[in-house]
Amino acid sequence: MAEQRPVAAEAPAAPTPGLEAGAAPYWQQTLWAMVGIQFIMTMAFSMLTPIMPLFLPELGVKSAAAIDTWAGILSGTTSFVAAFTSPIWGRVADRHGRKLMLLRSSLAIAVFTALMGISANVWQFFGCRALMGIFAGFSSAAIALVASQVPEGRLGFSLGWLSTGQLVGSLVGPIVGGLLADMTGSYRVPFYLTSTTILVALSLVWFGVREEFTRPQKGRAARSTVSGLIALASSPALLALFFVLLMAQFGVRTVQPIVTLYVKEMIGDNPNLATLSGLAFSVTGLADVIASPFLGKRSDVIGYRRVLLICLAGGALTTLPQAFTDHYWVFTAERFAVGLFVGGLLPTANALVGRLVPRSDRGTVYGMTSSAMFMGNSLGPLFGGLLAAGLGLRWVFLMTGGVMMLNLAWVYYKVPEYQPPPSGT
Repeated sequence: MAEQRPVAAEAPAAPTPGLEAGAAPYWQQTLWAMVGIQFIMTMAFSMLTPIMPLFLPELGVKSAAAIDTWAGILSGTTSFVAAFTSPIWGRVADRHGRKLMLLRSSLAIAVFTALMGISANVWQFFGCRALMGIFAGFSSAAIALVASQVPEGRLGFSLGWLSTGQLVGSLVGPIVGGLLADMTGSYRVPFYLTSTTILVALSLVWFGVREEFTRPQKGRAARSTVSGLIALASSPALLALFFVLLMAQFGVRTVQPIVTLYVKEMIGDNPNLATLSGLAFSVTGLADVIASPFLGKRSDVIGYRRVLLICLAGGALTTLPQAFTDHYWVFTAERFAVGLFVGGLLPTANALVGRLVPRSDRGTVYGMTSSAMFMGNSLGPLFGGLLAAGLGLRWVFLMTGGVMMLNLAWVYYKVPEYQPPPSGT
C-alpha cells in the first residue's frame, strides 16, 4: 500500500512558554467545558430515540409496516438535510468562529424540538425534522472547535473525551426519556423537556467556552471552501476517510429505529416497554463510555488505522449474533459488547482527519466529512426501516454486520497510517 503524505500544514507560531505547541492557552478549559456540553446536548436529544416509534400512532401512523417505515424515515430526515448544509456551516465556522456555530445550532435544535412536541400529524413532525436539519451540526462544530484548540499530539485523546461526553449523554438520555414517558403517560412531554435542556446547554456554551480564533484575511476566507475541496480531493487518505465515516455511521444507525420494535417483539406489550427499550439503547452508550477514552488515547500511540481496524472487526463480530437472539437480557448484553468497539470509530477517524489538514481549514473540512456522517445517519435508518418492513427485523442486524465487514476491508486496503512530517518541516 502506497504511503500517503499528509496535507501540508501551516508553519506553527512560537509557542507560549509552558504551553504545548499549537495549543490555545485555555485549551484544557475549552475541552472539558465542551465534554460537559456535549453530554447535555446528546442526553437531551437521545431522550427522544426510544419513544419516537411509540409516538407514531398518535400522529396517525397505525399499521406495523408503516410504523417501521416512518421510524426509519424520521430518524434519517434531519441527517439527510444536514448532509447538504454542513459544508456551508463549516465554511462559516472558519470565517466567523466555531463557538458562534454552536450557539446557532443549539438554538435551532431547541426551537424545532419543541415544535415536534406539538405536531398534530406525521407530516408536521416530518417538516420539523427536516427544518432542524438545515440548522443542525452541533457535533461537527464541537469537533472543529476542539480540534482547532488542542495540541496536535493530544488530538486523539481530546476527541476521544469529546466522544465520551456524547456517549454518556446517549447512555442517560434514552433511560430518562423512557422513564419520563412511562411516568407521565405522554409521549409529548419528553420533547418539551428536551427543548428546555438544550437551551441550558446554549447558555453554557455562551458563558463557559473560550475560543482562540483569528479571523482569516479576506482572500483566505474566500478560498476556504475551495481549499477544503482541494484538500479533500487531492489527499487519497482524506477521501478514503470520507467513505469510512459514511459507512461507519450507516452501519451504526441502521439498527436504531428498530431496537424498540425488536424489544417489543421479545417481551410483548410490557407496561415498562419504553423503559426497557431505553435501557437497550443506553447499554451500548455505557460500553462506549468505557472504551472510547481508552481507544482515543491509544490511537495517538499505536496508530489511527490500527484502532479503526480493531473497532470494525469487533463491531461486526458482536452485531451479527443479535439477529439470532430471542431473549431480552442476552440482546442487551450483545448491545453492550457492540458498544465496546463502535465507540472508537468516530473519534479515531476524526482525529486522523484533523492530522491531515491545517487548523485554519478544519472547520471547512470537518463540515465536509460531517456530510458523510450525516448521509450515513440518514441512509442507515431509512434502509433499516425499509428492510425491517420488507424482510423482518432480524435482517437489519445481518445487514449492519455486513456493512461493518465491508468497511473493515475498505480501511485495510485504502486508509494509510498517518506519517508525521519530518522534523523541521
